[in-house]
Amino acid sequence: MAEKIIVTGGAGYIGSHTCVELVKAGYDPVIIDNFSNSEPYIVSRIEELAGQKISLYEGDCADPALLREVLGSSDQIKGVIHFAAFKAVGESSQLPLKYYRNNLLSTIELLEALAENKVSNMVFSSSCTVYGQPDILPVTEETPQKPAESPYGRTKQMCEDIIHDFIKSGAEIKAAALRYFNPIGAHQSGLIGELPRGIPNNLVPYITQTAAGLRDKLTVFGNDYDTPDGTCIRDYIHVVDLARAHVAAINFLNGVGETNFYETINVGTGNGNSVQEVIDTFEKVNDLNLSYEIGPRRPGDVIKTYADVTKSRKLLNWQAEYDLAEALRDSWNWQKKLKK
Repeated sequence: MAEKIIVTGGAGYIGSHTCVELVKAGYDPVIIDNFSNSEPYIVSRIEELAGQKISLYEGDCADPALLREVLGSSDQIKGVIHFAAFKAVGESSQLPLKYYRNNLLSTIELLEALAENKVSNMVFSSSCTVYGQPDILPVTEETPQKPAESPYGRTKQMCEDIIHDFIKSGAEIKAAALRYFNPIGAHQSGLIGELPRGIPNNLVPYITQTAAGLRDKLTVFGNDYDTPDGTCIRDYIHVVDLARAHVAAINFLNGVGETNFYETINVGTGNGNSVQEVIDTFEKVNDLNLSYEIGPRRPGDVIKTYADVTKSRKLLNWQAEYDLAEALRDSWNWQKKLKK
């Protein structure tokens, strides 16, 4: 019988792709999702891609009763991948308490439930936002953390500290916090991808919605930064590569002999691309002209960041395979299918 891996937020953008990759790797994903930032029909899409039925528990993973139910459902549950969190940098600056309440409480309740049920392996969905604006690039796991630029980033810093402190206290948990950079793209089938509610907070879905005529134009938030073309630089990683990194992290934790273990690992491509480069590449690879304008800077935005991925290659035996052009091609393919 296949080992089961709980995936909180498993119907979301990264979670859905990770469920598909877990099945490919021989695991049996179990989704917990309250569909606050996802759609129920995505679960059937995951099942279509995976070729099997996927267990689903609808609810909030800050609910201890639900967590007990899920963790008690099988003795084959061997770990959890914790995605469930609010994630929009801009929104977090406007609604900080929403982000602190949801992101911190869900992690605390999950840790307690894992310890009570003796489920040891945990992969935490962290973020490069924990570094703030780094002084030196590329960013390594040892890069000193500055105050995060947004409440969202602070919740990721706090959750990492909570996990680390709980393990340090003696909890028999092995955890890997994956500090990943900017996920973009979609499954090559076009069946699953990024599905923002309302106005997108992230660059690429705003680009694709503008190209599809759903938005009048894209606003580039500042072109006067200290970068070659004046726009912010990020490390953009294809979501399928990122999903495979989570599977690799579960495999890695399964091989760790210690009962108390914590590791932070950057997950990115190791390359930085500017907002302008993303726009230009999208237009070129999809043979489109995009309507966009330059606007004022956006509060909370880091100027430039990209990853040193030495550790992920060494510990996880993983590295990104897809480039920016492939990710933007897949994003547009997903957007076009959404219109039908």
